[in-house]
Amino acid sequence: MAKGKAEKLPIISELPKQVGLGIFYALALILMLIIVLHTNPLADQHTEMLKKICACILIVMSMILFTVWYDKLMVLPVELFNSRKLIKRLAINDFKKRYAGSYMGVVWALAQPVVTVLMYWFVFSVFLPQKGQMAGGGTEVPFVLFLTTGLVPWFFFTEAWMNGTTSLLEYNYLVKKVLFKISILPLIKIIAALFIHVFFAGVMLIVACMYGYYPTIYSIQIFYYAICEFVLVLSLSYTTCAVVVFFRDLTQILAIVLQVGQWATPVLWNINADRFDKYKWIIKLNPMTYIVEGYRNAVYGDEWFFEHFYSSTYFWIVVVALFCIGSVIFKKTKPQFADVL
Repeated sequence: MAKGKAEKLPIISELPKQVGLGIFYALALILMLIIVLHTNPLADQHTEMLKKICACILIVMSMILFTVWYDKLMVLPVELFNSRKLIKRLAINDFKKRYAGSYMGVVWALAQPVVTVLMYWFVFSVFLPQKGQMAGGGTEVPFVLFLTTGLVPWFFFTEAWMNGTTSLLEYNYLVKKVLFKISILPLIKIIAALFIHVFFAGVMLIVACMYGYYPTIYSIQIFYYAICEFVLVLSLSYTTCAVVVFFRDLTQILAIVLQVGQWATPVLWNINADRFDKYKWIIKLNPMTYIVEGYRNAVYGDEWFFEHFYSSTYFWIVVVALFCIGSVIFKKTKPQFADVL
């Protein structure tokens, strides 16, 4: 019976190194070719050439690092893929456990986003009315909708990252089990946070409809940007959850970083305002800028994510780099987790 189960393991666990490297090289070369051939006649050609050179250098560096660290980098993705059923079951249990013992149960998770939106609506529409914000095409968007579309991805980012960071501490009894795949713990916490985010995103769409911005074909990009944010948080969590085991003060530092990050990210303010023109390129270095602006464009914009070619390319290069770094740090420190906890 054990042998039969072993034969049903996913193909990814048996993928030869040469094949894995070949697939990665092919994808990297295709991406590099697209970058080189991509042209934007309206943009400054000198700046465009500089972007292409930087992107190609990053891709070449990633190919070199992936070749050197292939064995270390592939361990984590394989473990996650092979444990997908267990991850799903534990994520649902983790979500239910938060509200176990309360009379209303999961309803509290759904009530929070509704109360949050109502609070901001009352403050910024009734008590302290704000001017609308300019969106693409010169359209003025109500400030409450502008604010909600920024807060929805940011709330998920903060909750998922904090929960992912403390996942090993919370499930320390599982870390000490020899046969348990502890690499799935951060992913479980992030998926549990995703459940609330899905409902919060639904509230966001209802708010948009209330102001006359009904779903369009561009609204399906919410799924794309949600995936982007999910992978970003997961990549960061593998580094922070490994470090926090040895340095518990990281949770307090991270809370401060997130508090400052909310103001460094265009959540409460508009990046397209004229006064930010000189600093826009610095602001866009923050991966969450890509996510927040993407959510807004999906709700009331009229552009596809691939129209922001360099922003999308930069985001995924950063995410892949963060995931690789997180994988290496997690794997290197993993043998000491049980002793410290």
